[in-house]
Amino acid sequence: MQTAIRTSWPTPPPPAAPRPAAPSPPPPSSEPAARRRWPVRGRRLAAAAAAAIIIAASLAFDREPLAAVAILFVLVVPFEKLFPRHRQPIRRPLLGTDLAHALVSPLMTVVGVAVAVVVGALSLAWLPGLALRPLVSMVPPPLMPFLGVALFDLAIYWTHRWYHEVPFLWRFHSIHHSTEHLDWISGLRSHPFDGTLIAPPFFFLVAAGFSPEFTGALAVVQVVLGIFLHANVRFRLRWLHKLVITPEFHHWHHANEPVAIHSNYSVFLPAWDLLFGTYFMPDDRRPTVYGVNEPIPDTLVGQLWHPLRGMGNPLRIVRHPIRSTRALFRFVRQLLRDIRRSTTRRRNVVPTVSFAVAAEPPIPAPPVAAASGWVPDPTWPAPTVEQLIAPARPAMWGPTATRPMPPPIATRPMPRPAPPGRRGLADLMGWDDDGR
Repeated sequence: MQTAIRTSWPTPPPPAAPRPAAPSPPPPSSEPAARRRWPVRGRRLAAAAAAAIIIAASLAFDREPLAAVAILFVLVVPFEKLFPRHRQPIRRPLLGTDLAHALVSPLMTVVGVAVAVVVGALSLAWLPGLALRPLVSMVPPPLMPFLGVALFDLAIYWTHRWYHEVPFLWRFHSIHHSTEHLDWISGLRSHPFDGTLIAPPFFFLVAAGFSPEFTGALAVVQVVLGIFLHANVRFRLRWLHKLVITPEFHHWHHANEPVAIHSNYSVFLPAWDLLFGTYFMPDDRRPTVYGVNEPIPDTLVGQLWHPLRGMGNPLRIVRHPIRSTRALFRFVRQLLRDIRRSTTRRRNVVPTVSFAVAAEPPIPAPPVAAASGWVPDPTWPAPTVEQLIAPARPAMWGPTATRPMPPPIATRPMPRPAPPGRRGLADLMGWDDDGR
């Protein structure tokens, strides 16, 4: 039987269709880069326009700041050029921001005084004043001005110290300390609510029996003297260091150095810093770095709004009165607890205000050194930027040490991180993210 020979093979399957090529990236946009950056530029223009409106409204209310700025320039700048502490030009960075703060001061003063009256009454600073009134009435009239200055400085020492060491109060006072160049105009940078720092001492002195005119004069002298204490002059005046405050004393108060933070709170007499262990005036060196470690906006509007971020919707109390009342009591209790801890801490031991960050341990504190001076220990890690500016709920009081340890000065200037989100006080008061 003959076997058939296969002469054809099965037709092979058709080849698979080729895979579609990956989409090529879109060609570079022909739109100008200026248009692609319009959101950032738009926000800057909006902030500048808002600042211009505020300045115009303030000058329409009172034009005295124009003369005051001119007088300050004529009186102080020649001394800064003849006897400079730091070599810096007159047109230094952020000079416009400080000038804007000076020009809006009349309008901001009205807002600040209205808030200061409420704060002064709620602070209950008038209660110890009433307790001292019988003793003050027995002081001979010639000695009354000296006693008034001492009591006013004692009261403002403690309020100034709380504005530094209580996180909620520091939100407002940090605007004043954010300047990195101290000179003839930098002392005018401040938040209007920061003026409430003088309210408790004012109520205290009036309740103690001093006239409102005398107390108001002390407040004005304190503000004017503070402007000159920021001057960029190299006068050291060693023989006055422990008698009255000098520019050297206040420059160390503004210094952003580990050993100088939380020091020199007095505004007239260093005796209170010597008494309570916050006096810091080294003989072998002078302050060189100023400012704060947390990010602060550079514009007038940004600095006015920055301390208010995260406070939520004030109308929440209308929708949730019970929850809002409970949250307010929690906030007041936490605030009083922080004030008590600042008041009762040991001499030469300052708090390290840490922030609780998710999945991260709190900032470690360096070992307590001798009371004569704190020396950083390189084995202790410096806190990260995230730990310093974390928008999470503040732990308020971390471990204590003789001095806190911010990031090393050698790493400056640090890149400015993104501003924190709408948290902070909202977390502390139990508010939701949408402010309700």
